[in-house]
Amino acid sequence: MPNSFGKLFKISTWGESHGAAVGVVIDGCPPRLPISPEEIQVELDRRRPGQSDIVTPRKEEDRVEILSGVFEGLTTGAPISLLVRNADARSNAYDEMRDKFRPSHADYTYQEKFGIRDHRGGGRSSARETIGRVAAGAIAKKILKLSASVEIRAFVQRVHTLEAPVVSHFPSLSEIESTPVRCPDAITAARMIELIKAARSDGDSLGGVIQCRIKGVPAGLGEPVFDRLEADLAKAMLSLPATKGFEVGSGFEGTKLKGSEHNDAIRNEAGKIHTVTNRSGGIQGGISNGEEIYFNVAFKPTATIMQSQQTVDKLGNETELTGRGRHDACVLPRAVPIVEAMAALVILDHWMRHFAQNKSFKF
Repeated sequence: MPNSFGKLFKISTWGESHGAAVGVVIDGCPPRLPISPEEIQVELDRRRPGQSDIVTPRKEEDRVEILSGVFEGLTTGAPISLLVRNADARSNAYDEMRDKFRPSHADYTYQEKFGIRDHRGGGRSSARETIGRVAAGAIAKKILKLSASVEIRAFVQRVHTLEAPVVSHFPSLSEIESTPVRCPDAITAARMIELIKAARSDGDSLGGVIQCRIKGVPAGLGEPVFDRLEADLAKAMLSLPATKGFEVGSGFEGTKLKGSEHNDAIRNEAGKIHTVTNRSGGIQGGISNGEEIYFNVAFKPTATIMQSQQTVDKLGNETELTGRGRHDACVLPRAVPIVEAMAALVILDHWMRHFAQNKSFKF
């Protein structure tokens, strides 16, 4: 079972939803990077459950422990091991799932592939695995910020059919964090919150779209064939639980335009080459062009709902199953920092590969 991501900045996550702990091992982090548990904790707090009344009420502090790779506040170049202990697992809520497959979950497919599964909260296929990604992403974000002033912002663009107005500026963290739904438009955010609450009261769930924007990435990152920058971003995003779609730049809407309408004209102003428009989303031919990178990630409605659904058991008998346990009626608010983390891991890994090929890497 592959559990690693990245080539030079490589992470390996481990742990199950209702096991003793979850965590990550980071290999390839440059030495002498100042990092503290508190800096990592800021990102984990954005992802943790129980942070508002529109997310799962599971109570987890998600306190990170640094087990290796950091000495006197600086990375040593050795593998960094980060651990977060599980505290509020209530496995008895999943007793019925021992024999019954939850619709649209990984229960059936996991069982078919491995012949065994941890039914408690989904085990390894649970979104709780993403704690390791967010923790590693916090370190990747700091490297990018110190070395090149790269900033990454993700936010909720749409919940169900309710879509926020286009954000014409690069949103600030305070704008995004000002509401629990993490939509920078306050009016739309309020309506999204009510929509999520209504779905939860009906025992139902909602999906939507997260947009991610990255500024400060220079031209030249990525590869022209298999390791295209947008391909690695797509793999990173589609490796997240509940994701169903990815589009960069104009995406599917761009297919409605002619080439004369879609092409980004190139200008040279005072020695700075840039594009007049940015329908390419900051990536052309698999390589960054220096413009702002932006992409959308589609998340399906949460698969666990508090309504009776048709399913089968391990013996193939048709039966019914009603969701139990504590779940998000909409995963998008908590998925925002996860999308940012995965974007940071991809950009940093490509940056290190670029510098390894062309010049020395420095903070």
